[in-house]
Amino acid sequence: MFKGSFPALVTPFKNGELDLETLKKLIEWHIGEGTNGFVPVGTTGESPTLTHREHETVVEEVVKAAAGRVPVIAGAGSNNTLEGIRLIQHAEKVGADAALVVTPYYNKPTQRGLIAHYTALHDCCELPIIIYNIPGRSVIDMTPETMGELAKLPRIVGVKDATGDLNRVSQQRRTCGPDFCQMSGEDGTALGFNAHGGVGCISVTANVAPRLCAEFQAATLAGDYAKALDYQDKLMPLHEAIFVEPGLVGVKYAMSKLDLCSEEVRLPLTGLLDSTKAQIDAAMKHAGLI
Repeated sequence: MFKGSFPALVTPFKNGELDLETLKKLIEWHIGEGTNGFVPVGTTGESPTLTHREHETVVEEVVKAAAGRVPVIAGAGSNNTLEGIRLIQHAEKVGADAALVVTPYYNKPTQRGLIAHYTALHDCCELPIIIYNIPGRSVIDMTPETMGELAKLPRIVGVKDATGDLNRVSQQRRTCGPDFCQMSGEDGTALGFNAHGGVGCISVTANVAPRLCAEFQAATLAGDYAKALDYQDKLMPLHEAIFVEPGLVGVKYAMSKLDLCSEEVRLPLTGLLDSTKAQIDAAMKHAGLI
């Protein structure tokens, strides 16, 4: 259903407010660069520091700007099931193609609780749902067995897997079936992820290098891993440099170097150290971006 390179879109700011004009320009630029779809208001979109209305506004604007040319998977996760229902119903109302739902963070639900949470979200709307499993941030890890139970629901269609464990792809193929849409949530291991059966990446790096990331994904999906490895060698320093400090800060700085948006982020995140900027500059040069 969803394949290729899907940037986990940044949310541009100007003087502390949403910069919607820049957001619209980014959508046009991405489509021109070959991006396969968008994921607004995830963690990279600074969803933790957006108000509910800002969150909804970004989803609305991305859906309108994409205008059906590529799919939009709206960030709609929360550690409050009722809030998640509100967000996913709004995404459906404004025309998103699917919703990305993170495992509930901080609460530390049991696997039984995860099944109840996702079932409630599934039953409240008609949107396809992509599970976002990122135990490094949410603390709870959805097991392949739990994911297999959820995959029996007709609109639980895939996973953004940010565990970094490539074994998970094969394990989840076994429990969820080969048609379950598995997308990497980690740029650096996306090559191996697709070799194990993945079909794409919800990417941070694709915010600044969309064409390279899209061509990399296309090579893996065509089975041309020699070509994909060339792209990996070009992109790997950038994947690493962007995450020296929080990834969304790193990628906004990289985007600012290309005059795509400002590097402004909201507290508690702060701007980069000069040493980190130097690493990103070097990685961008290595990738041929500057």
